[in-house]
Amino acid sequence: MGPSRFAKTAERLREGRCPAAGLSFVAEHDGNIVGTVRLWDVCAGPGRPAVLLGPLAVDEAERCRGIGGALTRRAIAAARRSKHRAVLLVGDAGYYQRFGFSVETTGALWLPGPYERHRLLACELAPGALDGAHGLVSATGRTAPAPSLDALIAHLDRHQARHAA
Repeated sequence: MGPSRFAKTAERLREGRCPAAGLSFVAEHDGNIVGTVRLWDVCAGPGRPAVLLGPLAVDEAERCRGIGGALTRRAIAAARRSKHRAVLLVGDAGYYQRFGFSVETTGALWLPGPYERHRLLACELAPGALDGAHGLVSATGRTAPAPSLDALIAHLDRHQARHAA
């Protein structure tokens, strides 16, 4: 993922928001986190609730072992169980098409910033969920609580005290 993810247009849909309830997953190996994926509540144009998948991240040393695929399948299955009707993402069609993602239903949608149109993909969890979808993809999820400045300062003070001793 790295710090460059904060410059990506998809981040505009995530920043200041909480992930969709119950739709954040991690993969562990020997007690270490080796992968993660989250889904975020969005609207695929006016009146079209959906979830946005991403970022999907796998530790570099653990890649090509099926972790990303397993996380993606788990996220899609959980979204379906939670009665979501469509999943959007910005990614490589060559990778995500095996999970049912394509550009077929995203041609009339756009994102709040620059992106490559061929990378805006969707997977309908309910047939026809994105029929006629058009317009701006926008964030609809719960707003993340603002951090308490007092709590941050207290944490920093405790951290500095531990390391000064």
